[in-house]
Amino acid sequence: MQNEPQSMVTTRVVLLLVLGMASFAFAPIFVRMAGDTDPLALAAIRTVTAALVLLPFWLLRTSRAVTFFNRRDKLVATLAGIILGFHFIFWILAIQNTTVASASILVTIHPVILILIEAGFFRRVFPPLVWLGVFVAFSGSVLLGYSDARAETLFEHALLGDMYALIAAMLFALYFLISQHLRQKSDWINYVVRVYGATGATCLAVALLSGSDFRVEPIVWIAGIALALGPQVLGHGSMNYTVKFVAPTLLATLILTEPVFATMLAWFLFGEIPPWLTFPAMAIIITGVVLTWSGRARKK
Repeated sequence: MQNEPQSMVTTRVVLLLVLGMASFAFAPIFVRMAGDTDPLALAAIRTVTAALVLLPFWLLRTSRAVTFFNRRDKLVATLAGIILGFHFIFWILAIQNTTVASASILVTIHPVILILIEAGFFRRVFPPLVWLGVFVAFSGSVLLGYSDARAETLFEHALLGDMYALIAAMLFALYFLISQHLRQKSDWINYVVRVYGATGATCLAVALLSGSDFRVEPIVWIAGIALALGPQVLGHGSMNYTVKFVAPTLLATLILTEPVFATMLAWFLFGEIPPWLTFPAMAIIITGVVLTWSGRARKK
């Protein structure tokens, strides 16, 4: 890797970024393909598949590398995986109850929620630009909720779906907060397999305890496996690789393109046209998140 020409490294980074962004954009599309299936079963299929796919690579890796996780780290990784599992469950619930546009954009405000958690619980101080971004993103979220509550759409419980998306964003912010230390201590495969193992176990346990039936249509299994191989393994994997070469602020901004492309795909594939107020609300939210990240990067 160190002897590779810079052009080859750049090409690989760009290719992985494109594949990662594309896989994220298709995530809500795969959920929509599964129809009104049991969201707990779909979440379990997705997360267990992802864990099983990565497990052989982890076993090969740990056979020739020293693990950096102590007992406390393993407990934290388990907790992070549990939280991530519930994030996926609520995210699927959001997609099933509101438009792809609303669910996708609301989940992306987790950086704003992270700022609020850090400021409220850890007394961290942020510059005015960060708080301007928080206010702008919050304003856009209110406008989006108002749009979904007032508009006549294909989804009877669109506002409930928006709430599920916000819960998913909160859970992801919490997952990120408690797991960022672990990602600095170990290589990616060692970290992610432990977390994904707990995620899969959580989703499977919740599905079984709720009486979910896994005798579903083949399209549900196809969608769940596609979610695992695409957004979860390829998408998250490419982001974790490219962060070594791309500034985290730029990477976070690129991720904001996911709701835009997902909305376009839902429009093209399913004729899912969101209320017109959704589009200015999306623009406001994206602006707020970009301001938040920019202010935070300047502080660092």
